[in-house]
Amino acid sequence: MEDLKTSVKGQVLAIQDLPTLPGVLDEVTKLVENPETSTEEIANVIGKDQVLSAKVLKMVNSPIYGFPGRISSIQHGLVLLGFNVIRGIIISTSVFDMMVQAMQGLWEHSIGVATASNIVARRAGFDDPEEYAVAGLLHDLGKVVTAVQLPELHESILNTAKEKNLSYYKAEKHVLGFAHDRINAWLARHWHLPGNIREAMSRHHSPHMAELYKSTACVVHLGDFMVRLFEFGNSGDDQTAYLRPEAMKELGFKMSDLERCMDELADQLLDVSDMSF
Repeated sequence: MEDLKTSVKGQVLAIQDLPTLPGVLDEVTKLVENPETSTEEIANVIGKDQVLSAKVLKMVNSPIYGFPGRISSIQHGLVLLGFNVIRGIIISTSVFDMMVQAMQGLWEHSIGVATASNIVARRAGFDDPEEYAVAGLLHDLGKVVTAVQLPELHESILNTAKEKNLSYYKAEKHVLGFAHDRINAWLARHWHLPGNIREAMSRHHSPHMAELYKSTACVVHLGDFMVRLFEFGNSGDDQTAYLRPEAMKELGFKMSDLERCMDELADQLLDVSDMSF
């Protein structure tokens, strides 16, 4: 099994097969490392890629982030949302086509979880709910990587989930020996994503085991649970989601808080249901 894990990890990280991250992102990441860099300089680099700029602006103005229709430029988006959010949006819009082809309904599920994570983070009283939303947006990217890099194993995972009546997550473990949360951890490191987004991507199924950013993992866990309850989109199975009580406790949530979040999400899902590129 360890040999399979090692060989699969190697295949997964042969990322050059994935037209995932535009060159602009490398350039921008280097700029951000220099404290002297202005948001104008960063915006100018992103603006060089007109298609990407249009996608980012469409996304930042969606109801997911709470500024619908109010952000008129990339620079304005950077000021309001911060670089981590813009970087997460660039990654997700770059893999949009692949995500849509890889698993029908996965994009809808992902924007649903982004929307839900924003709602939960605001309800819990956290600053920068947009960062939680981006963590929600990226939480299932590992599934896309498996589907694109390892199509036969991906097929086997889907069949196992159906035949054995398992969740996609359990079917992954059955077939691969690990699941998309582990692939997410590899990807997040590979892409140098910030710790809070990385931990949410790798711990949204086990938020109680998160170490440094438990609240982010708990928010995305709750967001995923809510969206699956609504059966919005498709994350690879039709199983009932499991809600970890530790996540509710960590966020200081009662059932009434969860119900309020569900009500708000019900209203917003209609607005984001047609988000495509």
